[in-house]
Amino acid sequence: MNKESKIYVAGHRGLVGSAIVINLKSKGYTNIVTRTRTELDLKNSEAVKAFFEAEKPDYVILAAAKVGGIVANNTYRADFIYENLMIQNNVVHQSYLQGVKKLLFLGSTCIYPKNCPQPMKEDYLLTDVLEYTNEPYAIAKIAGIKMCESYNLQYGTNFISVMPTNLYGPNDNFDLEKSHVLPALVRKIHLGRALEKNDWKTIQEDLNKLPIENVNGESPQEIIIEKLADYGIVKTQNGAVHVEIWGSGKPMREFLWSEDMADACVYLMENRNFEDTYAQNCKEIRNTHINIGTGEDISISDLATMIKKVIGFEGDFKFNTEKPDGTMKKLTDVSKLNALGWKHTVELEEGIKRQYQWYTSFN
Repeated sequence: MNKESKIYVAGHRGLVGSAIVINLKSKGYTNIVTRTRTELDLKNSEAVKAFFEAEKPDYVILAAAKVGGIVANNTYRADFIYENLMIQNNVVHQSYLQGVKKLLFLGSTCIYPKNCPQPMKEDYLLTDVLEYTNEPYAIAKIAGIKMCESYNLQYGTNFISVMPTNLYGPNDNFDLEKSHVLPALVRKIHLGRALEKNDWKTIQEDLNKLPIENVNGESPQEIIIEKLADYGIVKTQNGAVHVEIWGSGKPMREFLWSEDMADACVYLMENRNFEDTYAQNCKEIRNTHINIGTGEDISISDLATMIKKVIGFEGDFKFNTEKPDGTMKKLTDVSKLNALGWKHTVELEEGIKRQYQWYTSFN
């Protein structure tokens, strides 16, 4: 890519997309094209067609997607498969029609089987059944991988697929109903600490920034306490505070700082092509996607303890074993990524400190 190349970043306001835009700008790229959801509905084929015909981007980074945690994935199953399929079908197909030089498609490591051997290699794709709670989303992302591969093989395009592990960082989603585990724990433990300190100013500021359902910082204290309890932030009659965590706390998860993820994406766009993603002597070209992660994992229980230490919460955790754990272990094999020349730099505790600082300072 040249510094003047026109680069369309789809999903530039999200966790990954915003980090990619910042990374590109820091490296001197000056012609970055973005559109908000209200400006361009990526589910609308005609709108996407008109956009590509007018803008004719040289490069495309497809970070736009409908994403969420276990609750959202399991509740809005039709929305997750429909919206993600529509977004990627429109953007990938128009990228082919308009002669885009290179496209980067972002998925997720939830594409791998529920009981996948660990660590998860790219070659384990489609070898067993998926985790039920996020099956629709995973199928959409698998379709995206195969779409990129198929266009490359039939039309000679240069579309690369990357599958990041669990991401966290600036611009993360802290909605307690729809967020992923790490930002949800950060917010719950932050509110738990404020509650145990009777720090109502902090609680009110938090709820004014991000109301929980219809409860904000102006709501009566008794209503706020009830709503926090609904989401597992509980103050008992003796004044002690505990935070409820879904599941047993035993599942192992891997986490990657979003700015590291962005750096990996830009690195691959600058330095690698589709032909670098598979062995040149293979008869069948498949599993060309690239895992992006750290290759290191931690239990949810230990993650919560790490966040507790960073925030200074003194209360306890209660694990609700009636709630689902999801897959017990999800660790990526990042040897392919490392062989292509990239490795993460931000370790988990440092990343949590950065995310908490961002969360408590954003308006």
